[in-house]
Amino acid sequence: MFTPENLRKTLELFNEKIQIKKDYLSELDTPIGDGDHGNNMARGMDAVMAADLSGELPDIFKATAMALISKVGGASGPLYGTAMMEMMKASKESSEPEILLNAAIAGIEKRGNSTVGEKTMLDLWVPAVENLNNGTLNPATLEILVEQTKNIKATKGRASYVGERSIGHIDPGAMSSAYFFESMIEAGVFSD
Repeated sequence: MFTPENLRKTLELFNEKIQIKKDYLSELDTPIGDGDHGNNMARGMDAVMAADLSGELPDIFKATAMALISKVGGASGPLYGTAMMEMMKASKESSEPEILLNAAIAGIEKRGNSTVGEKTMLDLWVPAVENLNNGTLNPATLEILVEQTKNIKATKGRASYVGERSIGHIDPGAMSSAYFFESMIEAGVFSD
């Protein structure tokens, strides 16, 4: 169940992970992208932490979305921002994680014109939510899902330019998404 408290905690934990791992995320992005995913996400999360995260769920999701869209370059700003915006809309009706995360997935698919199997953040989000529904979502599962992106040939985004050479590399958007899901686990979003 999302609450304003555990959503704020999720964002704080996500920020910590991104700041600690920003160099690693950019290293993942270097062979298949612009090499800036970590720095972009770190800048975005700095903006989220500086935003007014008071109020109810829709207020917090909206503030997060606006900060990410305005501060994160590349594809990840619009995609994460869209995810948060869709969660904001869904949170007006429900606080159930599955409902909000499925709304986010639909937004990411539409904004990125992509689907599972194209080596994008969706290759983490979609199976992570499936695992959540099965009661099998945990950090070890997230690690496996991230590793599985190595085997996918990129057909979307910057990584699609390197084609076959994208195989063997973890998708940086999937990796940063795993940090987001880990943060939700640690903040207690999914506990009954």
